[in-house]
Amino acid sequence: MIRDVIRRLERLEARKRNRLAEKTLRLFPEWLEVELRKQEWAAGLRGASRETEVEWQYQALPAQREFHADLSTRFKGYSGPIGSGKSFALVYEALFLSRMNPKLLGLVGAPTYRMLEDSTRRTFQEVLATEGIAHTFNKQENRLRFSENGSELIFRTMENPDRLRGANLAWFALDELTYTREEAWTRILGRLRHPEARRLCGCAVWTPKGYDWVHQRFVEQQSSEYRLVRATPRENTHLPSDFYDHLKDAYAERFYRQEVLGEYLDVFGGNAFYAFTEENVDEVEYDSGLGLCWALDFNVDPMCSLICQIEESKRRPWEASVPSRKSLRVLDEIVLNDSNTQAAVNEFIHRTSALHRGRLIPLTIYGDASGNSRSTKSLRTDYQVIEEMFKQDGRYTVSMRQNTANPVVRDRVNTVNNMLRSVSGTTNMFIHPKCKELLKDLRQVRWRRDVSGNPTGDLDKSDPQRTHLSDALSYLAAQEWGLQPSYGLKPGFAR
Repeated sequence: MIRDVIRRLERLEARKRNRLAEKTLRLFPEWLEVELRKQEWAAGLRGASRETEVEWQYQALPAQREFHADLSTRFKGYSGPIGSGKSFALVYEALFLSRMNPKLLGLVGAPTYRMLEDSTRRTFQEVLATEGIAHTFNKQENRLRFSENGSELIFRTMENPDRLRGANLAWFALDELTYTREEAWTRILGRLRHPEARRLCGCAVWTPKGYDWVHQRFVEQQSSEYRLVRATPRENTHLPSDFYDHLKDAYAERFYRQEVLGEYLDVFGGNAFYAFTEENVDEVEYDSGLGLCWALDFNVDPMCSLICQIEESKRRPWEASVPSRKSLRVLDEIVLNDSNTQAAVNEFIHRTSALHRGRLIPLTIYGDASGNSRSTKSLRTDYQVIEEMFKQDGRYTVSMRQNTANPVVRDRVNTVNNMLRSVSGTTNMFIHPKCKELLKDLRQVRWRRDVSGNPTGDLDKSDPQRTHLSDALSYLAAQEWGLQPSYGLKPGFAR
């Protein structure tokens, strides 16, 4: 009896699976079909029959719907803060364009190969699985073909614009456009020319990055061929309710306004360390309960380094509402003209050896990635020289945390600004007033502009005495703090 019931349930389940297998995804979401009926070029597009179609899983946010519903503008953009649905807007727009242009070729691109592989294409594959869209993928060619209508797309990096030659595209969709060079955008415009395309369209998504070439094209020039949809914070209901508030402790004020609120700001204008105030200057003293940190910048003239300590207060299990805190105390600076690594180590030992007091001094070393390189004058790297000299001294226990590759300048500067003062008003860096050259850096270092006055994203190094100590500071800061959200996004269409 029980076996008969089980077999019957299995047959019913098999029939259900077969019926589902016969279902076809509706050609477009219903709300987009309403807009398509208004377009003459879309008259020949036909979806599945009402009996066999299934609805899309996509729960488009208001800004995403506005972006997709624009079916006439040639070049359209979607700009917004973290968590505003940019990645999903891009992927679904690419899917819709491939269905509007059956049997034709499109392109999905990202600024770098790593971003293309780790983010853009991965999100694309996730959406294909969620919607159950049949396709084949040629990994060697990085080419995807849709089984239903024969349209294809290629995944490409925007790093080398010359490689974009040759293809006739019906559409393209670019991720994080503000990190793409304008030359690549100009080159791909010439590829948007397929004679059989129903809907020729180039689209892109991005987080604002100041008044750059993207802002100039999509906002300033006010061309009828360009349109920008700006998503707003807190529009995404798939995020935790306190998501944006929580990030106030993670970001400095300008960076918060750009990345979290999605505002267009001249973040590369004026003083680089804008968050610095006199509240960051304090006569901090050596704490024997903490280890020492030594941060270096391997410039020969001057050779600069900072002596610091990291103070960390961790909440106890019963203090869940009390935030943990980690702050940096800059005790002293070392500035040596026309010098070398050995002299820097000797000077550090001279200033700190009195702290020995019969016990080993814990020391963590941070610094410039150039210190990993050998020169024609020596078979040893700067860091190898440092390790050997401290080993010979015998009063320090040394751990190395130097960079293998230096982080991007703007990321390092953003990290330091957040430590100086976050949006919520938290200060996590205190500098002794005797660190006069470091304080000059924080007050005087500015962003460099090109001959036309446009921001370059690099620091102005025209004064040979500036940026070295602030560089050393930023190497330590990037290693210990970094700019990472405290928690990720909830599952759903939140990217």
